[in-house]
Amino acid sequence: MNQVTLKVIPAILAGDTCVLKPSEIAPLSSLLFAEILHEAGLPKGVFNLVNGDGAGVGSQLSTHPEVDMISFTGSTRAGIAITKAAADSLKKVVLELGGKGANIVFADADDKAVARGATHCFYNSGQSCNAPTRMLVERSVYDRAVETAAQVAEKTGVASAHQPGTHIGPVVSKGQWEKIQDLIQKGIDEGARLVAGGTGLPEGVNRGYFVRPTVFADVSNDMTIARQEIFGPVLSIIPFDSEEEAIQIANDTPYGLTNYVQTQDGARRNRVARQLRSGMVEMNGEPRGPGSAFGGVKASGRAREGGVMGLEEFMDSKAISGWDRDA
Repeated sequence: MNQVTLKVIPAILAGDTCVLKPSEIAPLSSLLFAEILHEAGLPKGVFNLVNGDGAGVGSQLSTHPEVDMISFTGSTRAGIAITKAAADSLKKVVLELGGKGANIVFADADDKAVARGATHCFYNSGQSCNAPTRMLVERSVYDRAVETAAQVAEKTGVASAHQPGTHIGPVVSKGQWEKIQDLIQKGIDEGARLVAGGTGLPEGVNRGYFVRPTVFADVSNDMTIARQEIFGPVLSIIPFDSEEEAIQIANDTPYGLTNYVQTQDGARRNRVARQLRSGMVEMNGEPRGPGSAFGGVKASGRAREGGVMGLEEFMDSKAISGWDRDA
């Protein structure tokens, strides 16, 4: 619903008609959204909902001559395919794609920084493109950070939404569950140190697409779990020795959506933020300001959603000279 409103509402505000094609494995919130717009009295034809898969329906929208723009949220692979399909008709393509955010924790970070970062990684069962899935920790506090992150994982409950209490739920599909399991096993096989979680269903769960909150330590940035977007509750912890090394590791990724910085040194915070190659940088747990846009660079796409920039994505500019002010 969040992704839908970030596209449909700005499109309508900008004066566009639109066609929404939700993910075929998570369409129900979009069906509800269509009912909301219908009951609100939106004129017929302004908003249209078409269900189907990417290969069948998405590809037709990507090449349709009457579609002027595509705003897409999803995988980098699909974003590349859409861009190529849209090229022949010169559509505007706005992509909000994956991420592999680095959370740089310096030795002087506040006491809650590591727990906050691990918890953020597990939000939404790890299915967030802006999740801080690589935690870079200064070596002098590295062992304590690993212990704290492991404790957060072990205390994170996993259960159905029908059950009371605070916990994370399942991932979206069997295919996604299997992908996450394969990547966790890949981390083990490549020599990362598993300190919490692992493969298989969580304790007390005997069915469903539930994933154990997982933490790897002693990860090197060339490992698969540090390179690929897992899109599950899996945290990789990497040590660093200097500010320069931390920045180098953080930027050594195809992605560039959100990075995070934890330090009480304001000058260092500002200095590091300027050097991180990402569309967003959040520091010391401070969220982005009201009206700021969401979006990245590199393989994360270059969409901007929200705020004035999110509105402008759905507009074309027009320059007119010789305007008659008296007419």
